[in-house]
Amino acid sequence: MGDLVKATKSISKAQDFRDDTQLIMQPYANWEEYLVPAPVSIAILGELVFISSNVDFSIGQKPPTGGFKYIKYPDSFRACLMQVANAGWAAFNTAHTNMDQIRLHTANVPAYIKESVNILLKDDDKLVEICLPDQIEQISNISDECVKLADQAEKKFTAVIYLIQELLEACISAKKVYGDDLEAIKRKIEETNMRKDDSEKAKERAQKTLEDMNKRLDESQKTFDKAMDSLPSGWDVIGMNFVEGLTDGLLGIMSNATKRMAETPKDKKDNDDVGAMSNVLSKAGQILKLAQTLNSFIDKQQIKWSEIYDQKEDKTKTAYLGEQYNQIKTSVETEKGCKAKDAVLSICTDAIKLCSELSKIAPDGKCDAAKTKQMIGRMQELLKQSRKLDCDNKAFTNTPAFQPEPPHQAKEGGSKRAGEMAVENARYRIEEAKTQLEKAREMQKESLTNLEKNQKELTEILVTLRGCQVKEIDFNTTIKVLVKGLDAMGRVKEQWEKMVRFFQMISNIVKTCLSTSLTNFVKKAEHASQRKLPYDTKKYLKDVMYQQALAASNVASLVNMISGTYVEVSDKHLMDRVSSLGKLMALDPSRPDFESERRKLQDACDAAQDAIRDVVVMNKKKFDLKAKERMEKIVKELQPMLPPVSEEKMKEIKEITDSSFKGMSKEDEDQYA
Repeated sequence: MGDLVKATKSISKAQDFRDDTQLIMQPYANWEEYLVPAPVSIAILGELVFISSNVDFSIGQKPPTGGFKYIKYPDSFRACLMQVANAGWAAFNTAHTNMDQIRLHTANVPAYIKESVNILLKDDDKLVEICLPDQIEQISNISDECVKLADQAEKKFTAVIYLIQELLEACISAKKVYGDDLEAIKRKIEETNMRKDDSEKAKERAQKTLEDMNKRLDESQKTFDKAMDSLPSGWDVIGMNFVEGLTDGLLGIMSNATKRMAETPKDKKDNDDVGAMSNVLSKAGQILKLAQTLNSFIDKQQIKWSEIYDQKEDKTKTAYLGEQYNQIKTSVETEKGCKAKDAVLSICTDAIKLCSELSKIAPDGKCDAAKTKQMIGRMQELLKQSRKLDCDNKAFTNTPAFQPEPPHQAKEGGSKRAGEMAVENARYRIEEAKTQLEKAREMQKESLTNLEKNQKELTEILVTLRGCQVKEIDFNTTIKVLVKGLDAMGRVKEQWEKMVRFFQMISNIVKTCLSTSLTNFVKKAEHASQRKLPYDTKKYLKDVMYQQALAASNVASLVNMISGTYVEVSDKHLMDRVSSLGKLMALDPSRPDFESERRKLQDACDAAQDAIRDVVVMNKKKFDLKAKERMEKIVKELQPMLPPVSEEKMKEIKEITDSSFKGMSKEDEDQYA
């Protein structure tokens, strides 16, 4: 058993957890895929410069109420087109510079996290109180600076979008555009306004996430204190099992928040059910640990009544477990209705009834064979349902199957809790990891198909336009180019909004750690509990702060991967095109080399788009290889440590993991994921 625990630890290090998170989250954060619209955006800006050499009229006859907010030269449509091109050039230039700074900043986070963990591991409360805030403050400063950098770039793209939108609205007023063209423009402007609303909602969600994390953290400490205060002496193993489930739940909440930050508005349904699902599923870890503890009283189809009843304390352990189930049930009942709520309430109701029956029988241990068999069946079914719920939680939150155990928790109870459940846990985790990584690979494959579809849509307008001569370009053609430019720029801007949310997430975790966890720790350090427990509130809070540091490090690692990809792609395939756009804008349209520069920019943008697609394909191959290597390592380390298992048992494990990670219907995915 010791070898299995050691092998599990060898594949559950903090770096493994970060790497697994990157693999699982990569389909949500494929920055190279998001950059496919970028060369098209630059090419469209080049075509606007080209068009401006032939088309000019005033669009300022009917200015909007309060005047134009973005257009500087309404008397010249040509000048307006040049303003759009110039603003687009500035946006891409700022994006490259800022992303490079973000890459450098996030590369420093692991060093501060490492020092924070070193401080938390030392048995010195004053050191934590005095030195930890400095390390956390450094991470906070990095996240705040990165929020500013990402926000600056996002605002640049926003300005281009609003400029194009205002220009289109002015054109509609200045010229009569009838039929489908007018309706298409109106729809595109409505889409832009909806995106603006989505952006505002995303900011509200980020603030709500912070408030929710603070609330859950406060609730977890109260739950911990209450559980430990009512824990009889000598029952430390039961207490530590419950604590492990409690800290898993907190990490799940932060993982789900990270996933939600990674999604774009079109990826998800914005409803209260998502928040309720997250809160309810955060109880999955506790529920699983309670079910495992309950099943530890079974030995060879018999119930170990003597272990359930503690003669010294004159109490039953099942009564204590029933109290914990009841607290979870009470907490979940206050949540809004969702699919997970029904499942949790059903599990808790059955468990409370079962614990009550076991507690009545335990003191004298008299139970006939038929009743014993029936109760063992219920205990095993409860464990099965709890495992299904835990798999659902990992699928919903994108939490890796293998997680590093908080340091104090591992020291106080790791060897004691190894026990009989370690083997079954390992089997489930292996299957969870397999299914989770396979799901990520399928999403990567699907994203490549979507990329090709988007690429085709974005290039259609350019193909048509490039076949035109200058004299053939009329007002309607120009409008169509502007609409396409609005769409392409909007897609690039969406990803910058995502970056802002990522850094808000890091900032929120850090602020929660500083304002809640550290404050509570200082209070506990000053007013130490009278009762001496091997694992007390101070150690629990240290482990919670470790979990928060790990979560912040996770997001920073994810962002570092994204920013590194962006800088590489931008440096190789975008910035030269942006420079060419600047050169084209500076040329006199009457010069003979103007047309040749336009052609060069066209060809360069086409080549960039193909090159970025090649990067996507190459990265998908790398992703497949990494996922395969990770799975092989997990199987190689753990499989030899596990005894043979029946086909029936393996079938049950696969059914549970597959139904959680693969079996979600499209309707459920839209509703809950």
